Order: sequence, then C-alpha cells, then structure tokens
Amino acid sequence: MKLMIASDIHGSAYYCDLMLNIFEEEKADRLLLLGDILYHGPRNALPKEYDPKKVVALLEKVKDRVFCVRGNCDADVDLMVLPFPVMAEYAVIPVGNKLIYATHGHNLNAASLPAFPEGDILLFGHTHLPELKDVNGCMYINPGSVSLPKGGSKHSCILLNEGIFGWKDIETGNYYRHYDSLADDKPM
Repeated sequence: MKLMIASDIHGSAYYCDLMLNIFEEEKADRLLLLGDILYHGPRNALPKEYDPKKVVALLEKVKDRVFCVRGNCDADVDLMVLPFPVMAEYAVIPVGNKLIYATHGHNLNAASLPAFPEGDILLFGHTHLPELKDVNGCMYINPGSVSLPKGGSKHSCILLNEGIFGWKDIETGNYYRHYDSLADDKPM
C-alpha cells in the first residue's frame, strides 16, 4: 500500500490543493493527516488562501481514502464539518516487522518519548520542520508542514511505499530526501 503522509494544512486551500494533486499523481492508496487541518492557530500567520470551508470541500473528494489523528489546533467544531472521522490522538500502523506510531506531536515527540521498542517509528507533525532522527534506536520522522513550513524548509509531505519514506516538495513535486525503514543501516 502506498501512503501519503501530511501535516499542518492549517486551512490553506492553496496548499491543500497542491497536496491533493500530488496525492492523485502518485496514485497513493490512503492519505494520513497528522492533524491541524482547518485552523491556523494563534501563533501562526494566516497561510496562503486561508479558506477552511474550501479545504473541507477539497478533502470531501478523497474522504473515503483519508484517516487522521487530531492535532492541537483541531477543535470539536472542526471535527463536525470534516467529511471523515478524526481519530484519536494517535494511530498505530504496521510496516514490515516494525510499527509506526502516528501522532500530531504536541504530546508525544522526541522531547516526550513514548515507550516503544527499538526499531519502531514515531511519525509526527506539529513542529512544521521535516525531520529524520534516530533516538535510542527508534526513528523520529516528521513530514514538515503543508502550508506553514518553518526554518526555511519546504512545503512538504511524505510518500511511504514499501518501507521507503520519501519527502516531497509539494510546490515543485520533487523528492528531496529518502529513508528506507526496512534497511538495517541508520541514517546519519
């Protein structure tokens, strides 16, 4: 199964549309959203084409292929208008003999380590920074932000296919980083 992973749309219809174009071009089977879908949050500037109603309409087109975890900016009122359920604060996804723990990242992250075995993966958003980091034998992976990247990073998402994570710039459509989660070697 090919999985697209994205986080932190924050109500941007412009970047949501670009993300969904890549979702279709890549022929991904499912879209995993790591939270913060509609609201931009009090600490963020308004993203380009901030239009939560249009984001809902765009996501309506793929609602049967979306699953998502709840972020810190996802309010109950947002959950009432989204055309798919926003799951709990985390989801567990098997990949090979490893598990991916998917969460938004405001509670579980590299600073607040969950208990899981060596080799497993914590997949999170929240920081708006693409990340690939080995912490005590566990990988911490962040796709970055769809609409409000920080630290000079790209507007990005991840495609996961056959254990390989590929970070993709949603403006250019180019991959800029890869990680093979099934390989024995760890990234530097």
